[in-house]
Amino acid sequence: MKFSKDFKKQMVPEWTEAYVDYDGLKSILRDILDYHLSKRPETPLRSLRRKLSLHRTLSGLDPHPSYNEGDLENQVIDVNRLQKDDSGQFHETQLHRQSGEEGEIEVEFFTKLDKELNKVNTFYKEKVEAVMEEASLLNKQMEALIALRIKVQSSGGHGARSIHGSENMDVIPQGINQYEESPSGNSSANQQDPQEILECVKINNTLESPLSTIKGVFKDSKHHELCFTKDELKKAEQRLRMAFIEFYQKLRLLKHYSFMNLSALSKIMKTYEKITSRWTARSYMKKVDNSYIGSCDEVNNLLERVEATFIKHFSNSNIQEGMKSLRPKSKKEKHRVTFFSGFFSGFSIALLVAVVLRIETRNVMDKEGASYMVNIFPLYSFFAYLVLHMLAYAADIYFWRRYRINYPFIFGFKQGTELGHREVFLLSTGLAVLALACFLGNLHLDLGTKTQNYKILTELFPLGLVAIVLVIMFCPFDIIYRSSRFFFIRSLFHCLFAPLYKVTLPDFFLADNLTSQVQAIRSLDLYICYYGLGEYSRRQNKCHGHGVYNVLYFVVAVIPFWLRFLQCLRRLFEEKDAVHGYNGLKYFLTIVAIIIRTAFELKKGMTWMVLALISSAVAIIINTYWDIVMDWGLLRRHSKNVYLREKLLVPHKSVYFAAMAINVVLRVAWMQLVLEFKLRSLQKMAITTVISSLEIIRRGIWSFFRLENEQVNNVGKYRAFKSVPLPFSYDDEDSNKGD
Repeated sequence: MKFSKDFKKQMVPEWTEAYVDYDGLKSILRDILDYHLSKRPETPLRSLRRKLSLHRTLSGLDPHPSYNEGDLENQVIDVNRLQKDDSGQFHETQLHRQSGEEGEIEVEFFTKLDKELNKVNTFYKEKVEAVMEEASLLNKQMEALIALRIKVQSSGGHGARSIHGSENMDVIPQGINQYEESPSGNSSANQQDPQEILECVKINNTLESPLSTIKGVFKDSKHHELCFTKDELKKAEQRLRMAFIEFYQKLRLLKHYSFMNLSALSKIMKTYEKITSRWTARSYMKKVDNSYIGSCDEVNNLLERVEATFIKHFSNSNIQEGMKSLRPKSKKEKHRVTFFSGFFSGFSIALLVAVVLRIETRNVMDKEGASYMVNIFPLYSFFAYLVLHMLAYAADIYFWRRYRINYPFIFGFKQGTELGHREVFLLSTGLAVLALACFLGNLHLDLGTKTQNYKILTELFPLGLVAIVLVIMFCPFDIIYRSSRFFFIRSLFHCLFAPLYKVTLPDFFLADNLTSQVQAIRSLDLYICYYGLGEYSRRQNKCHGHGVYNVLYFVVAVIPFWLRFLQCLRRLFEEKDAVHGYNGLKYFLTIVAIIIRTAFELKKGMTWMVLALISSAVAIIINTYWDIVMDWGLLRRHSKNVYLREKLLVPHKSVYFAAMAINVVLRVAWMQLVLEFKLRSLQKMAITTVISSLEIIRRGIWSFFRLENEQVNNVGKYRAFKSVPLPFSYDDEDSNKGD
């Protein structure tokens, strides 16, 4: 049982269907064992022994029986290698001795076993052929890179050396997919002159930066001529370095795939021997070892060649540094994370109780104190929304891991730097402690009878809290998960300049989440009004009297949806897929609805209310449909899972129906902000806070199923690697694409 669990745990999630169906084979062996045990008379003691025998046999606890390889009576199978449709070799096992029901079950077992062997052989061969082609392409890229290094060094002198220091620039090394030296023993015998190589090479413009995007708009070609500058060389080295690291990870996954499937086949054959006492494992595994997955050494050879090439050309021949880049250490769970998570959780609960008691004892919720709460609460509700969103993200990570959704690969996190649910929970509780402590201090100094002299200090509490969070966020030192912080900042920067950067999944995923934080972003308007416009008292009452504030009140609510709209236009421009156009139209209609709603909120009136209701209803219907059908991939009429989809990662179908119902209800709850209720300002603030919190919870649910659908798509296409753009393009490649 232990191997079965380890086998599932160590599968590449995107290749799950390409692995040996170990559980299916084991279930057939269980039928064979049940047949053997059923032939014996049943007694209570024998029934217990039967269950123990079943468990011990299938878990591998029984010792392996010895047998004589030369005993011809025990050679009960014959594995033949066949050729089918010129697509490769297939294996078929013939059972020499079979009779009755047991023989039929054994035939079924070997038929399925052959099917699984042929499946993994075919898949492995396809992947090996793909990496061999990629190795050939990387070899040409290395030739161009080293030729460029030589050219830059000769034209720029000693200052133009590689970013990795001293290397031998006189010889282009052996390619990563070549294993034999030249007949003369000199690897430079068949080399091409660097100048000749560079004559047919251009730099790829990946349109990943604002400048390259602008240039790409006004140029027909996605390539430009070499300039032979140090900056150009540095960028080419960085991109090719990333390509080598990603290629190396592919090879490691392929090697692990081969090892795990060979182990599964060996394990299942040994279990078959124990059950039937027929010595077939050695003869069958001999055929497995001679099959493509058992005999192919291309992956191991490529691993060695990539290591040698990477260490020599990208780590200055430093083996330790090179292997650290190629094989980053996996992340380890730390006990102090769990400890501090619990500590901050308890501390934040205690602070929350203290805040509630302080408000009750000072009667802040009465008519006289209500205006104070209306003014002070939005300044701190910004952090409450952030904490709630982080808690929802922590819950998403927990369930992504539970259902084997490969979120580090989908988001593109660097291996070993991704945050788990414990780390995100720690950050959220830490932020909660910081915000609640400042809020409690603010209440104490504002409402205390002996603290009136500290009025100026209390006014700086919210601004100080924002400053602390920003300092932590942009801290350059390697503390508090620097890699994750910078990844978030980079994605946020890409969102803010959406049309100028290539849109990746982390970018539009973050932009979608920002659309659920409109109320939190609007809270920042009060900081601008309070500290920028000088409204130190009765802030919100006077803020709407400023034209600048009202303009920002409109703009801030629209910004997240506008950024998402621009991302859709960028993807439509690049991918020429009409779906992105329809998605952009959805966000445009949402922007119209928000503008009308905001106008109604400021100007009131029946006309604005009717327009707000109609526009909001249209936006809700379109957004709800897109959430369920496009983002989650559900409501497929012809699916085997009725009104869901073909592949489900959560075993309980009711979860999907509940999620769809909750999504509809929480989308409709958004319209409650449009309706004109005659409520006091404090009650309106409470309703707004509750509905905004429900929207964040809805976004957390959406995030889980959005990534689940992405995982299903990756599994369907066996997509387990990132595509890394290469720095160089050859003229012959362009002509082949044109043909």
